[in-house]
Amino acid sequence: MTAGSPQHQRADGGAEIVFGLSGGRTALRHLYQSSPMRVLFPDAEPGTAIMGALVNTAGGLAGGDVVRVQARVEEGATATLCTPAAEKLYRSLGPETRVGTALHVGPGAVLEWLPQETILFDRARLRRRLEVDLAPGARLLATEMLVFGRAARGERFREGFLHDSWRLRMDGRLRWADALRIEAPEEALEDRFGFAGAGGFATLLYAGADAASHLPVMRDLAGPLGAATIPREGVVLMRWLGPAMPVRAALASAIPALRAALFGLPPVLPRLWTT
Repeated sequence: MTAGSPQHQRADGGAEIVFGLSGGRTALRHLYQSSPMRVLFPDAEPGTAIMGALVNTAGGLAGGDVVRVQARVEEGATATLCTPAAEKLYRSLGPETRVGTALHVGPGAVLEWLPQETILFDRARLRRRLEVDLAPGARLLATEMLVFGRAARGERFREGFLHDSWRLRMDGRLRWADALRIEAPEEALEDRFGFAGAGGFATLLYAGADAASHLPVMRDLAGPLGAATIPREGVVLMRWLGPAMPVRAALASAIPALRAALFGLPPVLPRLWTT
């Protein structure tokens, strides 16, 4: 008799969060969480919105893990969601890691989606989807960053798989869609007409009726590694490509300035980005 292949334990969980107004202030209305996700509520900086910290208690995600996050900000409320550290995607033995995020922002509400970077270990396999629905008058500031390998170890993301997609709906209609698919990382990341050897790639998106008026500021904030454009009415998009640490520094510099310009918040990073 021969033993069969070992069956590894996989995570399958997530979180549901709802914020709404209570007595003129944003408060938590609903929370559901299941392992490996937990949501903590650290004190926010003075003058900033209520903050939810999405914590992966497993310390990283492996092949076959499934994580789902749903967040809703009700009419007139303002909230921030971020992570306390970079998310690590470990080497997979074959299965994909699946991450799905759905964000719903009510009329006149504001949501900041500001997770820290996702690090793709060599041979990681990730399929991730972000879906956003904005009601009339809603506004969103969202970021995501990918790091291709563990730079401190001299590791590159040479084998594996990545499919990362965004879908943004405004007033119930699809306004912007984007997808990044990499099936042969070493070739795609080294191609001079692709990623040209970059170690990091970051996206920042602002969606709101006043988006076009902020394009000049966002272009100034893009710096030498980035650029900003308006892909569709009501959407401004910034992207950076280059070495991982300078890309993260550029993103971390842009976020405080935009929080102040867009929402009148203090020009600081969420505390979890700096502790």
